[in-house]
Amino acid sequence: MQRKARFLFAFHSFFRTFAPAMAGVYVHIPFCKSRCVYCGFFSTTKHELAAAYVDAVCAEWQRRRQELHDPVRTIYIGGGTPSQLAEPQLRQLLEALTSPLDAATLEEVTIECNPDDVTEAFAALLASLPVNRVSMGAQTFSDERLRFLHRRHNAEQVGQAVGRLRAAGIGNISIDLMYGFPEETLADWHGDIDAALSLGVEHLSAYALMYEEGTPLYALLQRGAIEELDEELCRQMYYDLKDRLTAAGYEHYELSNFARRGFRSRHNSSYWNQTPYVGLGAGAHSFDGRRRSWNVDDVARYINGDEGGSETLDEPTRYNDLVMTALRTCEGLDLSALTAAQRDYCLRMARQYVDGGLLEVDGGRLRLRREGLFVSDMVMCDLMAC
Repeated sequence: MQRKARFLFAFHSFFRTFAPAMAGVYVHIPFCKSRCVYCGFFSTTKHELAAAYVDAVCAEWQRRRQELHDPVRTIYIGGGTPSQLAEPQLRQLLEALTSPLDAATLEEVTIECNPDDVTEAFAALLASLPVNRVSMGAQTFSDERLRFLHRRHNAEQVGQAVGRLRAAGIGNISIDLMYGFPEETLADWHGDIDAALSLGVEHLSAYALMYEEGTPLYALLQRGAIEELDEELCRQMYYDLKDRLTAAGYEHYELSNFARRGFRSRHNSSYWNQTPYVGLGAGAHSFDGRRRSWNVDDVARYINGDEGGSETLDEPTRYNDLVMTALRTCEGLDLSALTAAQRDYCLRMARQYVDGGLLEVDGGRLRLRREGLFVSDMVMCDLMAC
C-alpha cells in the first residue's frame, strides 16, 4: 500500500489541473535553507542563483502566457521554500505574474511559507502584495518530531506565524500536517490535531509520512535505524483525523484535504478537473488538455534556457488520469465524462469494490465510501486501463 500511495502522491504533486473555462499558473521556487529528511521534490540550497532564477521565471511567463486561452483564476507559488526569496524578488515575481491578468477573474494567489520565515515584516510584505492565501508546512507540533524531520521551525513558531498573518490581514491560511512517524502513538497524533484546531485556520492538509527512495529518511529505513509505523495504526490515525475535523466543521473534500465552508483551495481543487495550466520554473509541469510538458529539473540549465520535454497523451492515459484524480474528491468520478466503452470497463472493474462496500455509484458518479478512503490507491489502480 505504501508504494502505491507514494505513486499517487507524486502524480498529485506533478500534474496540477484547473477548473473548466478557467486556467491557473503554478510557479516552482526550488530554494530551501536546508533539506528535510523526507523530501523527494526538486529543490536546492544554492541561494546565490535566486535573483537570476526569478528573472528566468518572469521571462518564461512572458513567453508562455498566451498558451492559456481561458482567464487565469489561480496562482500557486510552491517549492521548495518560496518564503526564502528576498523582498525584491517576491515583488518582482508577483508583479510579473499578476500585472497582465484580469483582477476580476484572479480569485486566489497562494504562497507556501515556512513558519519561521513569517516575521511581522514578512507578513506585512505579503499583505502588500497580491497574495490572499498562505500555506504553511507545520507538519507536527512536537519539537522532537520536527527535529527528526530536520525542520527549521519549532512548534511555538507555527502559532506565532498564524497570529502574525492574521494581524497583517491574511484571512485564508492553510497548514500541512504529517502522521505515521516512527513510534508515534495515537495520543501523539490526537495532540497534533488538537493543536492544529486551536489555531482556527481555514484549511488543513494531512499526509502520511512517506519513505521516498533517495531521501535520508529512506536510507534510515533501509539500514534498520527506524521502522515504518504499523499500517493499521496509520489507518486509525487517518479516520480519527477525518472524524475530528468533520466534527469541528471542516469539509473533507479530498482524500488529504479539509476546509471550512467556502475555503476549499481553489487551486488545489482544480488539480482534479483536467483543465489546462502552465507550470513555470525548473522541474515544473504543464498540461494543455492533450499534452504534458515539463521544464528541466536543474536550476542552472533552466536559467540558461535549456528546454525540457513533452508527451501527447493517448486515450488510455487520459482515462487513467481522470480516474486517478476524480476519485480523490468527495464528488467522485462523473461517469458521463467517459466514453461508453470506458464507462463499461470502469464499472466492470469497480464491481468488486461496490459489492465490498468500498465504492458506491450514486447520481451518475462513482465515489469512494468511507471504508475505501484509506485504500484508495489500491482501488484506483485496479480501475485503470492496462
